[in-house]
Amino acid sequence: MHIQLICLGIFQAVVTTNAVTIYGQQTLTTSTTSAAGSEYTGPAAYNPTTLVPPPVPSPFNTQFTLQLQNGGTNGLSIPVDGAFLGFSIEMSVANQVLGKNSSFIQVPFLNLMANLQQRAGRVHVRVGGNTQETAVLLDSTPDGRILEKNATGSSNPTQTPPLVFTPDLLRMMRKISSFVNVRWFLGIPFLVDTPNRLAIAEQGQAILGDYLIGLQAGNEPDLYARHLHRNSTYGPYDYVGEFGDLVTQMSNDANAKNRNLLIGPNIAYADWTTEDIWNTGFVDQFSANLAYLAVENYPTDNCAVQFNTGGTVHAPQDVFPSYLDHNAGRSIINKFLNSTNYAQSKGKKLLMFETNTASCGGFPGVSDVFGAALWGIDYGLQMAYSNFSGALLHVGGQNPFTSPPTNQSTYHQWTVGPVYYSSLVVAETLGPSNATQVLDLNANGGDIHTPAYAIYENGNPVRVGIVNFVDDPSGASTLSVSIAIGGSGVGQPNATPAQVKVKYLLASSVSQKGNYTWAGQTFGGHFDSDGRPIGTENITTVQCDQVNNVCVISVPAPSYALVFLDGTLTETEGAPSTTFPTTAQTKTRNTATVDATLLATSNGGFDKKKLGSTSPGGGVKNAAGAVRPAVGVVGSVLAVVGGVLFVFLRGV
Repeated sequence: MHIQLICLGIFQAVVTTNAVTIYGQQTLTTSTTSAAGSEYTGPAAYNPTTLVPPPVPSPFNTQFTLQLQNGGTNGLSIPVDGAFLGFSIEMSVANQVLGKNSSFIQVPFLNLMANLQQRAGRVHVRVGGNTQETAVLLDSTPDGRILEKNATGSSNPTQTPPLVFTPDLLRMMRKISSFVNVRWFLGIPFLVDTPNRLAIAEQGQAILGDYLIGLQAGNEPDLYARHLHRNSTYGPYDYVGEFGDLVTQMSNDANAKNRNLLIGPNIAYADWTTEDIWNTGFVDQFSANLAYLAVENYPTDNCAVQFNTGGTVHAPQDVFPSYLDHNAGRSIINKFLNSTNYAQSKGKKLLMFETNTASCGGFPGVSDVFGAALWGIDYGLQMAYSNFSGALLHVGGQNPFTSPPTNQSTYHQWTVGPVYYSSLVVAETLGPSNATQVLDLNANGGDIHTPAYAIYENGNPVRVGIVNFVDDPSGASTLSVSIAIGGSGVGQPNATPAQVKVKYLLASSVSQKGNYTWAGQTFGGHFDSDGRPIGTENITTVQCDQVNNVCVISVPAPSYALVFLDGTLTETEGAPSTTFPTTAQTKTRNTATVDATLLATSNGGFDKKKLGSTSPGGGVKNAAGAVRPAVGVVGSVLAVVGGVLFVFLRGV
């Protein structure tokens, strides 16, 4: 081994890295195809299948007006903040997404979080899921890794492995928060409730401090009986009783000092409803302990294909249109509207704690295309309008992002998926004020293909977001949307500005894979990104007609347009622009092999044939593919010695 030191003379007390996620690929034995004649048997995350977009609706009105007013607008949401869309990382893959350990942090992850911090001021990330439920915190592991899985002890239909981890996982999270303002959710192992394992709560509070904002108590407890974790009669009152046992145990633990961080009930809305929990008196009984109320939900699943569950097989081409209209998000949210009202009545915030396009790997041609980005924007803004206080997009496959297979890490970068664009755009739409209110404008006579939202601050509209779900390369379906403020018989003087600025999220089709542009910048396609947007930013200035009190905005088919009514952009209001460049490369040969059983990807899955969700109702949860013994190296290491930043070029 040789080590070369380069003194950069930068005085900064940091440790970072260009580490690579280490996992291998194996050809899948069952292909998922959707377009006629398609055939693909490689890693699911890079499936090239392209679907046929739905036809242009008929009739389709392309011209309509959005009439806004300053002050006195009814129907606004509760105040929300720009960090509304965060991320959920299955605990079993945290070492692949976040970094190898506290000294080797994934630079692309830092950049992706920094983009959001720049717009919203902070990012919310949960490390947990089904693999947290039996996780054991050890002082160390025999081989020194911060996380290991027991492939022989898996459970659930989706093969969730038992997990052990060390405090260095928490130290790595804390170090990430020293670079970018990431606030963390963790979970207490709940499947073992006699007594609960509180080490993660103790160490989490000690290491993360104020960066720890919540502790999940139970992950999808309404599925416990179905998954044979509890007896067949296990119900809401049983969960509430176990929650009470946890509170009592924490009260007797001097090291679990903050007992007000708990999150429940976290149900999947599968075998119980939220009302089943509320009716037990859960919130009133534990109000002092509940930092948040939370649910988990997804529009559908691909579990029958990924895990041979015997359930319904959904053809991607058949479900594709259901993601491309305003009803897609509303159909998920409607069953929780009573709960958002209930949460407000109890002075609590309700989170969508885990969600994405579909469970068990998502659908090729649906979850990995531009239509999913538009879906994520509309879904996110609809949740905000419906009085959710945040949502976490589960990480897996290409969504929201994934690192390359280790044996390609020396020449490939990360893949940024469509719903990361959703999170970026929603952050910029909502902004960093932490007090924006959202209004669904029921635009275009309620046409489900052209939803629009107004964003209010201090009672006045400051931004408008318009979605065009229609796929039409001819240009005939481009929207011409007239925005007016005041006037027009609403009892207010004309208040339309002289000009507005517009940012567009664009692609050629709802079926396009990668290379979408947000205001002219992109994260590229497969293996293209280090987490920093590339390209020249392009912001459109639209001159308004103040005589007729109108600004006319063009919205191509398909696209999302964000209109800044006061001309103030939100992209730099959350925090100064920060990037973490990769400054050195690892050797590209003579690398070491790695035990595959320690490097299984997906959110708990380890099956060498199929990977996916840990929950039949879960989100897009599988990583790039199944594992086998792979090769990999640690990337460039940035470390501080005596206040001077060194770069270590390491070779094996």
